[in-house]
Amino acid sequence: MDRRNFLHLLQAGGALAALSPMSRALAQLNGNASIVSGFPAGGMGDYVARPMAEKLRGKYATSVVVESKTGAGGRIAVEYVKRAAPDGLTILQIPSSPMTLYPNTYKKLNYDPLADFAPVTTTVNYAFVLTAGPGLPAEVKTVADYLKWAKANPAQANYGVPAAGSALHFVGMMLQKASGTPLTAVAYRGGAPLLNDVMGGQVPVSVSVLGEVMSYIRSGKLRGLAVSSAQRSPFLPDIPTFVEQGYSDLVVQEWLGWFLPAKVPAETVQRLNAQVREGLQEPAFIEALAKSGLQPVHQSPEEFARIVRADQQRWAPIVKAANFTAED
Repeated sequence: MDRRNFLHLLQAGGALAALSPMSRALAQLNGNASIVSGFPAGGMGDYVARPMAEKLRGKYATSVVVESKTGAGGRIAVEYVKRAAPDGLTILQIPSSPMTLYPNTYKKLNYDPLADFAPVTTTVNYAFVLTAGPGLPAEVKTVADYLKWAKANPAQANYGVPAAGSALHFVGMMLQKASGTPLTAVAYRGGAPLLNDVMGGQVPVSVSVLGEVMSYIRSGKLRGLAVSSAQRSPFLPDIPTFVEQGYSDLVVQEWLGWFLPAKVPAETVQRLNAQVREGLQEPAFIEALAKSGLQPVHQSPEEFARIVRADQQRWAPIVKAANFTAED
């Protein structure tokens, strides 16, 4: 070997040794990654997870699949990912409630949302809608109309929610407290059976995820009385917010977030964050999300951690005022 080739080898070896941990982490993970959802396949989470799995496959990991671990309001999926190896191959996709609301409603959780997980980013935000069906008189078109009717018909003053102790349930409890109107929550096992009963008139109103009722409101089969976001939804711009109707503190908007187990290398967290951001910026993906009433939202891992902590703190006085404790 001549001197020139020897120097080239030394330089190449030095360059490889000098590669930063970030550079090494940019290599595709060798293995099969799973996006673990806490809710059944076919629901809202699939609108994000399945297209994103396609975008991450062969870039983030060798393959990426979506896996449902249902039950206990999402807690089974959370605990499953908590126990996973910190290799970046097990990704938790979960709505905000199990990470921000549940720490305030359950006396004991088997996980700590920030100590046991590395927040990656939110993917979408979505609002809720107070929705009236044929069980409510046609002249009831506003929150004030509904509360007037509820006071006059206390035995029928029920509102349906897809799960007890969910953020949607708290929208009803917050409205009851703020208005001084007795309202009774009727909890269902998911949005589909609730929607059937609202459409059938068995329950007069529901608090529902916007995307699940959007098409029925647009067609006139259901009426939207108020949206829970701070501003009107771009998907249902004719429906006023609770804030516009006099309830300044009634702002509840949920996010769908991605987490990795604690102790996953920071470089892997940053890499997944960057690839999710890339996917959320694609026009076709944005258009597909809009059809489901979902708004793409992305933060850095540090920003997302601050959001989780702030949302936990915001829920604390609301839960205390409602005197609500979740039951297993």
